[in-house]
Amino acid sequence: MDSQTAVVLIGAALAGFVQGLSGFGFGLVAMSVWAWTLDPQLAAVLAVCGGCTGQVVAALTVRRGFDLQRLWPFILGGLLGIPVGLMVLPLLDVHLFKIVLGLILVLCCPAMLMADHLPRLTWGGRWGDAMAGWIGGAMSGIGGFSGIAPTLWCTLRGYDKDAQRAVIQTFNLTVLMVTTLTYVATGLINASTLPWLAMVLPAMLVPSLLGARVYIGLSPATFRKIVLGLLSVSGVAMLVSELVGR
Repeated sequence: MDSQTAVVLIGAALAGFVQGLSGFGFGLVAMSVWAWTLDPQLAAVLAVCGGCTGQVVAALTVRRGFDLQRLWPFILGGLLGIPVGLMVLPLLDVHLFKIVLGLILVLCCPAMLMADHLPRLTWGGRWGDAMAGWIGGAMSGIGGFSGIAPTLWCTLRGYDKDAQRAVIQTFNLTVLMVTTLTYVATGLINASTLPWLAMVLPAMLVPSLLGARVYIGLSPATFRKIVLGLLSVSGVAMLVSELVGR
């Protein structure tokens, strides 16, 4: 096994566990590992497909808190955002994007994590939910980062862990499926990517199931800390991979 294959497998396993535990984060964790060795376009394809597969597994294992009335603005906004991300992708400086995203996560998430009580947002309503979904959809088109904006928004809205899990899990599943189909239609997923997918998908399945099992026993406070902690770590890893690795 060469070093590149090992990095791909390790990234897939870590990202699968994180996604199974939190309902999001496959793209963030995987990209922070794969960015060291893989071409960014290939890494984006693997992140989207791996994240989509993980969401299917999670949907079959954790189904609490589903509420269509709460969910539909996120989904609608996400579907409208995907084309924007796909249009921006060819024009985007990916390295600058990761640096900005990493800074946002590093600055915002620890501040939220250290707060004794997170402020509950009472404004925005369904328009705010749709905007969070739109941002998530656009970021999914760019590289599979669909869960960041909806996760932060749900945390600030004060959703309990099952409600937040249901929103993020179903949103990510829908948006990543559409993004995957779009990648196929545009030729980003082709015969050359299939051997990589054949490595990534099996490597992340068992860790994803383990993460979902761990999630069931978590308290709401612990779940919130894990979610924000994972976002913080992902931001640091993204900054390190871009600033130190270049």
